[in-house]
Amino acid sequence: MPLQKLLFRPGINKEGTSYSNEGGWFNSNLIRFRKDLPEKIGGWTKATSDYFQSSGRALHAWVDLAGTRYLGLGTTWKYYVIDGNTFYDITPIRATTTNGIVFAATDGSATITATDSAHGAVTGDFVTLAGAVSLGGAITAAVLNQEYQVVSVPTANTFTFTATATANSSDSGNGGSAADAVYQINVGLDVYVPSTGWGSDYWGAGTFGSVSALDATNQLRIWSHSNFGEDLLINARGAGIFYWDESDGVSTRAVALSALTGANLTPTVALQVMVSDIDRHVICFGADPLNDGETARTGAIDPMFIAWSDQEKAEEWEPLPTNTAGSFRLSAGSAIVGAVRARQEMLIWTDTSLYSMVFVGQPFTFSINLVNEGVGLVGPNAVINTPGGVFWMDKKGFYSYTGEIKQLPCSVSNYVFSDINQTQSYQIFAFVNKAFDEVGWFYCSLEATVIDKYVTYNYVENIWMIGELSRTCWLDQGVFPNPKATTTDTSYVGVLYNHEVGVDNDESAMTNVFVESSDFDLGEGDDFQSISRIIPDIKFTGNADTGANGQTLDFVLKRRNFPGEELTTAVTSSCTSVTTKIDTRVRGRQAVLRIQSNDTNTAVVGTSFRIGATRINITPDGKR
Repeated sequence: MPLQKLLFRPGINKEGTSYSNEGGWFNSNLIRFRKDLPEKIGGWTKATSDYFQSSGRALHAWVDLAGTRYLGLGTTWKYYVIDGNTFYDITPIRATTTNGIVFAATDGSATITATDSAHGAVTGDFVTLAGAVSLGGAITAAVLNQEYQVVSVPTANTFTFTATATANSSDSGNGGSAADAVYQINVGLDVYVPSTGWGSDYWGAGTFGSVSALDATNQLRIWSHSNFGEDLLINARGAGIFYWDESDGVSTRAVALSALTGANLTPTVALQVMVSDIDRHVICFGADPLNDGETARTGAIDPMFIAWSDQEKAEEWEPLPTNTAGSFRLSAGSAIVGAVRARQEMLIWTDTSLYSMVFVGQPFTFSINLVNEGVGLVGPNAVINTPGGVFWMDKKGFYSYTGEIKQLPCSVSNYVFSDINQTQSYQIFAFVNKAFDEVGWFYCSLEATVIDKYVTYNYVENIWMIGELSRTCWLDQGVFPNPKATTTDTSYVGVLYNHEVGVDNDESAMTNVFVESSDFDLGEGDDFQSISRIIPDIKFTGNADTGANGQTLDFVLKRRNFPGEELTTAVTSSCTSVTTKIDTRVRGRQAVLRIQSNDTNTAVVGTSFRIGATRINITPDGKR
């Protein structure tokens, strides 16, 4: 019998059974398809030697007038501006205390109790202490006068932190000299809490069984940001709007928008901030409206309310006949989920609808029109603008917009939406990788509370891919030459990576790389067949050595006799760039081919590959 060529259809299809998808690929990890053929994705390396604290949630790149390239990074705890190799903390200040904070220590403990009336801090907040004197022993002035993270909040007037030294019997108080404290804005959570009730606030808040409102102090921390010229506007979802002046330097912090010179009726809270690209209005989605007398902001979010500043003036928000400041309240839906800049318009999603916002000039400034009801957005960052249009995920499917809405046919839809933790949908974020015509979404699988999986769509070749990878935010190439992404370990140490660099996981082997076919019949599938030989067709493209001792992959052949029978691994054999054939003895009616990285071989470092048309030798082997 002639050799049987195994050239499978591109993309992953998990909508049916493995057998019903005969001739296609059924599963993969860290694999992309390019020109119909599967290959290993690009690698990643650390973008800087510096680290940040907690989980990255948003990245934004821009260039100042002198050509300096900046990268803004919003995290669960802080906001950083990255200049070169260094993370600069520009997190805004919430409150200060002067000569009003005293300390108490316990012999043999590094835990210090600070007393500050109505401090407003929550567990995890950061406070910088100054002006303190020694407590008499190991807790010296130098130990106290630095930045600390709040460990607990026993009362509204006290909090604790862990000092860099352990108190001894001589440490008792601060000697009667009250110290200063500078409090950064309250930190957010790493997980989303979908409703009020016990457990939805920070640890220790309220009484057992009490109900707490969902606000900026007890919710998943998500950032939006947009550059205003060479300066930066940032907003922690549900909290304040802040402005960082680039000319003041990276050693200065962002300040409240209301603190700008000439600030007039600026919003104090919002769900998202954006600067329109053509007309340079600052736009706040889910802003607090003006009070009845229109003399001040209410301070409470209206989740369907949009406000915008005067043109070219981030500080002026009072609607007047002589300016273009204004506001509008949407009607379809219950809350604005997210917005994105598109081609000559801004698209705004509520939980049930899509709006288009277009600059039209005076007297109305913006025209806001309902595009569609019935299609929402699963999370604030689950939408992305790409060269192929705007793509987003709602609770049941994937969509694109290029002037009209289209639902994307998806060959992994049931796989994704049956294994997604909908409670953590606000962690979902969309990403684009223009160099490979890919758009995708990172999400939490069903039992996970941190992102662990992704789904990718090639919008040119119309194929889908899946895999497992922990990333918390992403920025495509543009201002910087490579895509950037963040991840965080269990110690809350965050790393910024450059992606599509090399072929490895930061100089280590990229593990669990594989692509696996659906079941295919041996012969006609009615009689037993014997596979005696595999002839691989692999192009190794990594930077490791080639040859018999160089780059290595495993070919795994699995077999079964009926679709309902468990697969049995019949052979696993390594393949190098000079392997001409793999001799086997496999007998069955159906088979599955899996090609995977060889994690036990040190040569896997520097290995990359592209899979062609593998052939197998099949001969009849009886009916039973």
